[in-house]
Amino acid sequence: MLNKPETYWNNVLFADESKFNIFGSDRRIMVWRRKNEEFNPKNLVGTVKYDSGGVLLWGCMLASELGNLVFIDGIMNHAKYLNILRDNLKLSALNLSIGNNFIFHQDNDPKHTALNVRLWCLYNYPQNLKTTPQSPDLNPSRTYLERTGG
Repeated sequence: MLNKPETYWNNVLFADESKFNIFGSDRRIMVWRRKNEEFNPKNLVGTVKYDSGGVLLWGCMLASELGNLVFIDGIMNHAKYLNILRDNLKLSALNLSIGNNFIFHQDNDPKHTALNVRLWCLYNYPQNLKTTPQSPDLNPSRTYLERTGG
């Protein structure tokens, strides 16, 4: 992918979903503390009972512009993902002034590779960018950070 000209990437529409927590993390946090400092307020992380107050979002973007952003209720599965694509992918492409003239990229999440999603994408947007699972080569966030020095 590194050999592709910059103009190629201007027509790639990236899409993915992500969870954003308002309070802390869903994961266990490990820290090192000095002896007798475990209850020092600077060493404590606040928590909330039951729900972390997070939101799940789906979005898409070009190299230069952002497409739709969709708030997702509940747990995402392949059927819900397909509905999001049906309702938002074409609309985003129209709002971004690329019509159907784009290459669609999504990662290899199981809901993205489910048969009904693959068939819908093949029928509606046959230009799909194929990547290997866990490919660091096409991580838009990482690429942005590398370009900006962040």
